[in-house]
Amino acid sequence: MLEKMGLRWPIIQAPMAGVSTVQLAAEVSNAGGLGSIGIGATDAVGAFKMITELQALTDKLFNVNLFVHKAPTHDPAREAAWCEWLTPQFQAFDAEPPATLHALYTSFADDPDMLAMLLETRPPIISFHFGLPSHETINTLKGAGIFLLATATCLEEAREIERAGLDAIVAQGFEAGGHRGMFDPKASDTQLSTAALTRQLVHATHLPIIAAGGIMDGAGIAAALADGAMAAQLGTAFIACPESSADDAYRDALAGPAAHDTRMTSIVSGRPARILANRFANLMDDPSRPSMPDYPLTYAAGKALNAAAKTQQEHGFGAHWAGQGAPLARMMPAAQMVRVLGGELAAILEKT
Repeated sequence: MLEKMGLRWPIIQAPMAGVSTVQLAAEVSNAGGLGSIGIGATDAVGAFKMITELQALTDKLFNVNLFVHKAPTHDPAREAAWCEWLTPQFQAFDAEPPATLHALYTSFADDPDMLAMLLETRPPIISFHFGLPSHETINTLKGAGIFLLATATCLEEAREIERAGLDAIVAQGFEAGGHRGMFDPKASDTQLSTAALTRQLVHATHLPIIAAGGIMDGAGIAAALADGAMAAQLGTAFIACPESSADDAYRDALAGPAAHDTRMTSIVSGRPARILANRFANLMDDPSRPSMPDYPLTYAAGKALNAAAKTQQEHGFGAHWAGQGAPLARMMPAAQMVRVLGGELAAILEKT
């Protein structure tokens, strides 16, 4: 499968929306891994710009990631209660919460312009997070010769991906940083580790499995391969690379004590996501916290609060995504990271 995909190393850089950049993805792909960009947080125009820029920087394969979440249901009373609860936090920074909350992102399931743009640019690989688009859309993309992946956090989601006719499954363990790829964020979460989930999916499905979550070095990649994965997807490992868009506060937090205390929380966006421990994450423990609005309405409030805090040089409200392997983060250029990871993996495989 790796040979078919043209990869030198079984290393996939996670498509971290807001953190991964075109330059980061290009460097990873050119070094022999699979670079990725997340376009779920932009529209078709912005995504077209990102994809065409990436195509100009590499002739290697790359992945484009899309959010396929259910559109939010507006509940004015719930949204007002949420903003009222956050009001003291805003006022501490001489600001007020938004008067109304708007969906920041359009789901790919509801975005025909994005589909038309993808058919025009034809990225070699597309991955889905939070769910799957319609069978018609999947068949259209496959008909265009595009290799399709989707994230699964449990066996039921993996089987749905397999029934839909996709080409591979990303097994996202509970250790992973960023948003859980759960199809239904209100469903019970099995919280399976990357290793346990990978083993289950290798045995229970017929599709290639990509292990994701907590993998930071060649030893972690080797363990994923030993569990039956065809490749490993790493996100947190690439945050400290200079090509990522992480700001100085994010990088400092990743290099500090917070790396040893990541939190799975919904407070940032309304969906479960693992972040570095900070002031925002700690608010999750407030017993007076009301019910959250749907994703991404909660995210609109979170982004506004972070922007207000940053005007006062407070960086404890940022969405600093990171997995449980964060203490193992290393700062080096992305291409060097791929080579180091590949070298570590090769050294381990030579001993086995």
